[in-house]
Amino acid sequence: MSISVLAVDDSRTMRDMLRLALVEAGMDAHLAEDGQDGLEVLDQLKPDAIITDINMPRLDGFGFIDAVRGIDRLRNIPILVLTTESAEELKAKARRAGATGWIVKPFDPEKLVRALRMVTG
Repeated sequence: MSISVLAVDDSRTMRDMLRLALVEAGMDAHLAEDGQDGLEVLDQLKPDAIITDINMPRLDGFGFIDAVRGIDRLRNIPILVLTTESAEELKAKARRAGATGWIVKPFDPEKLVRALRMVTG
């Protein structure tokens, strides 16, 4: 059974790179362009894991993580933050919101896939 992943990022290039990495690893890739769009996609989907950026329009990653953690059926889904940010206080804020892990862009596709397999394993 393949792993289903929702990737939320406002950069079309990043979404394309994530889709390529996930599909090449045999995973099902679902994409959203910001946190608000991500919540709309989640109305119809229960992925095995979520990847989200932090800095996005409409609803940023912190708000998105917080909203996902407030939905009972999604509460335990692993959420990996994928961002250019690396400040410790932002990592701590993401953990408090409910993030499972943190990956800094640019990402290594193999490490990302390994991290996804680890958190969904």
